[in-house]
Amino acid sequence: MGLMLLFSLFLLWRGHNEPGGGFIGGLVAAAGLVVYGLADGPKSMRLILRFDPAAIALTGLFVAVVAGFMPLLGGSDFLTGLWLFIGSTPTDKGLALGTPLLFDIGVYLAVVGGVAGMVVAIEESL
Repeated sequence: MGLMLLFSLFLLWRGHNEPGGGFIGGLVAAAGLVVYGLADGPKSMRLILRFDPAAIALTGLFVAVVAGFMPLLGGSDFLTGLWLFIGSTPTDKGLALGTPLLFDIGVYLAVVGGVAGMVVAIEESL
């Protein structure tokens, strides 16, 4: 499970410039949690999540919507990418952080919370 979660974070990070992103990263993380939950039960899966899966999904949805609306404050269109370059020099743009990554983090949380919530509900009903 730990390796799957680490790989999911790698997919999330590289997703705004390369294939991957919040959705596939969230699916990989959720698959890791599901495997753990099937092996050890839904109670242990809830303990690992630390928060209710529905709250995780709603937080992710909120983060994604906020990332979409942020450009509107500057007069740009909905979901236009805004970028912050940390450590930029005249020859190097530095670390580029932007609203696409924030949107991907929201999608990641929404997918992890949604899938984990469905699996926990199914396991608890059995």
